[in-house]
Amino acid sequence: MLKNTEQRYGSLSIGLHWLTLLLMITVYALMEFRDIFPKGSAGRDLMKEFHFMVGLLILALVVVRLLVRFSGPSPRIVPEQSPLMHKLAQLAHLALYGFLILTPLLGWLLLSVGGKPIPFFGFELPALLAPNDGLRGTIKELHETLANIGYALIALHAVAAIYHHHVLKDNTLTNMLPKRRS
Repeated sequence: MLKNTEQRYGSLSIGLHWLTLLLMITVYALMEFRDIFPKGSAGRDLMKEFHFMVGLLILALVVVRLLVRFSGPSPRIVPEQSPLMHKLAQLAHLALYGFLILTPLLGWLLLSVGGKPIPFFGFELPALLAPNDGLRGTIKELHETLANIGYALIALHAVAAIYHHHVLKDNTLTNMLPKRRS
């Protein structure tokens, strides 16, 4: 089952969800562990370049995820959640998607205003803005702040999934798990 139904997420949505998580782990690890190399070294520069490319890959993946999400139904939650829980879930998803879109866009803008190339797996993407040293610090601070907020959003998402599964005992988590073959 590739597409979503009212009973379950399709394999495409499930795969995109878990691939996004793996790429998020990668993009964070690349920045957290870049310090194993001295500043200005080829190893550190390579980690930063991969950080940029994986971030842009996440942005592209989110566009695909949104197209898939709005091209069919979302599974019903059983037992049904309260209107308050439904509204909180919508806000949380909006925050997550905003984070997944804005953070890589800010990274792209950061490279642009820094006058640096925007690498994307053998291609060079166009700059979104002209070089601007005055704007660089602001964009860098926004990018890093949003990345730090991302830790909390990801943790909240994971805790909510566990809460739905173990406390509310609904099908939210199981709908997003890969289906076991019989």
